[in-house]
Amino acid sequence: MFGLKESEVATLVKAVSVGGGNDLNRDAIEERFARATWSGLAEPGDRLAGRAIQQLGAVRALTAVVEHWDPERFAAALAGDGEVVADNDMAQALDRWMPRLKSNTALIALRQAARFGARLLTPADTLWPSRLNDLDWHAPSALWVRGTDEALAGIERGIALVGARAATGYGEHITMEASAGLVDRGYTIVSGAAYGIDGMAHRAALASQGLTVAFLAGGVDRFYPSGHDALLGRIVEHGVVISELPCGSPPTKWRFLQRNRLIAAASMATVVLEAGWRSGSLNTAGHAATLGRPLGAVPGPVTSAASAGCHRLIHDYDAVCVTNPDQMAELAPIEQALLTVDEVVDVTKVVTATSEAPDVGSQRNTETIRLLDALSARSARTTDDLAARSGLAISTVRAQLGLLELDGRVTETERGWKRAAS
Repeated sequence: MFGLKESEVATLVKAVSVGGGNDLNRDAIEERFARATWSGLAEPGDRLAGRAIQQLGAVRALTAVVEHWDPERFAAALAGDGEVVADNDMAQALDRWMPRLKSNTALIALRQAARFGARLLTPADTLWPSRLNDLDWHAPSALWVRGTDEALAGIERGIALVGARAATGYGEHITMEASAGLVDRGYTIVSGAAYGIDGMAHRAALASQGLTVAFLAGGVDRFYPSGHDALLGRIVEHGVVISELPCGSPPTKWRFLQRNRLIAAASMATVVLEAGWRSGSLNTAGHAATLGRPLGAVPGPVTSAASAGCHRLIHDYDAVCVTNPDQMAELAPIEQALLTVDEVVDVTKVVTATSEAPDVGSQRNTETIRLLDALSARSARTTDDLAARSGLAISTVRAQLGLLELDGRVTETERGWKRAAS
């Protein structure tokens, strides 16, 4: 199976499958292994990877990479829906994936998942969060989860509560009341486990004996931030921790931005409780708006810079002003499982470019973020290593390193490249 021992692959896939995987046939095992491989092969949100998986199937798409299909053949295979893929785009995609194509990478991730009691969730599973399918080609190939089945099912009643890491006492108080009140009304609290607003949302949900879901920007085997290790441990026991990245994957700035799209997509609505003018939580709000999800924002003191982002959403982008759990629940009544486009608030103009959440629409900016994430200020790294870590083509890495060197942001040594001391 992809050049690996079928018995070893089957044993590991079954070990991390929901329900034990004893009923999986060979095709199902092959499909799950292919999706597990893709979760580490392509960076989160990779459009061409998502398109290849959806149009060709995860197995055939992975086979194409393993067998080194040329860009023209691969692009032709994806042209079935009428939208042509440029050969150059396909070549760049293959250049991004190839540095990570190692036979044992997925096996290591599966072994680590089994060790930590994590499970591999695919769209074929009944517990798969169906709203993630709205991301289309940007949807995750698979999810790695640790937690209860009850919490996974509860995502269908999820409301995202997000906000700044540097929360004030006011913001934490509002978050505590909002989270507890929504839990009492039958909602599941969805957030990102960061310091500040996210952490308070999770803690209040747990204190109210409610369900909560934490989406991580790295593997579910390495909790981040480390200061929330105990909190995430409690979420595993009573809720669920989810990542689209395989075990062993480190969190990076780019992955935090991509993680936000999962928080917005999986939830019925998103509420920003406290956020500065350029807070990263506005990135989550932008994803919610793009997906047509209801968006709410809690006002704060007009003199507080910590609430300037919420006021910006309300004044400039027509987010609904909400001040209590009743009003937040009105954004997405539990009885109304699916909202039509005409029923949601028109906030598609929300600005997603912030200091904490750079403009992900800019290709050059995106590549810079991913390369800086892969660089180290302590140890030098080769271009091949940087390409594998960043998920960028080697040619792109070399071009970006040249630009960053001109800016004084990286330095070259005999052993490779290092991030310059700021």
